[in-house]
Amino acid sequence: MNHYAGILSKLLSVTIFMGMATCVKAVSGDIPAGEIVFFRSFFALPVIIVWLAMSHNLPNGLRAANPLGHVWRGFMGIIAMGFGFSAIGLLPLPEFTAIGYAAPLLVVIFAAMFLNEKVGVFRLSAVTVGLIGVIVVIYPRLSIGGGGLGDREALGALLALMGACFAALAQVFIRKMTKTETTSAIVFWFSVTGSVMALFTIPFGWVMPDGRELLLLVLSGILGGLGQIFLTTSYRLSDASLVAPFAYASMILSIAVGYFVFDEVPTVIMLIGASIIISAGIAIILRERHLGLKRAQQRKSDSSF
Repeated sequence: MNHYAGILSKLLSVTIFMGMATCVKAVSGDIPAGEIVFFRSFFALPVIIVWLAMSHNLPNGLRAANPLGHVWRGFMGIIAMGFGFSAIGLLPLPEFTAIGYAAPLLVVIFAAMFLNEKVGVFRLSAVTVGLIGVIVVIYPRLSIGGGGLGDREALGALLALMGACFAALAQVFIRKMTKTETTSAIVFWFSVTGSVMALFTIPFGWVMPDGRELLLLVLSGILGGLGQIFLTTSYRLSDASLVAPFAYASMILSIAVGYFVFDEVPTVIMLIGASIIISAGIAIILRERHLGLKRAQQRKSDSSF
């Protein structure tokens, strides 16, 4: 495995996804979330198709053994995207990013609930600590001292948290689907289902974007497709447990983009909460790596008899 190339691909995916989030945030005040979801999904398709063609994975890579599974995964993912795109216009970018880190923590809980995965005391404790960090981040938005529940930021925090919940559910669906579906099929059909499902939000008030908004919307889709490709490549080139922690580089990027592009300054409380969440997330990743090595050693030992 080429670990350095895997890490570089992961960092590129994080950077590209932050570029996508920047485009979305720039138009979120004027363009409905459902319309943004459509552009994000539809204009990712050409990028994904070119990638599959260049990797000689057409049309075999698009075959779906479980079409209904793709629909459900798409449904969960689109709801998560809708909540997230609604929240990103109401919150500072670093705060939105920090709340999004709740998703991998919730995956541990949902995987135990729906996939019957065993969760030990260590991982459960790490999840608990991480969720405390989430509370630290969102509490100032929900408290009376922070302005009350009527604030835009309070609504944004709740929407971001709901988005993280549905993103975690989508990840659980993906874990189940990988037994029968290829990664390329999951990526492609998610964009297709997202494009179709987003059209059902037209009656809720789509608007005609101006030239600048249209450019940013199309760019969000292209960047979303590119980010997905580099993300997939990173896990193909290196171990997931090695590259996964580099996802938290998005916090540094979100602080920089928030400050220089949107004139946002992160609060001390947000930074403390984000640090708690990131520490818990890395602890879970390291624990997963340790358990994976133990299982591999056990299989090797068993095969020697």
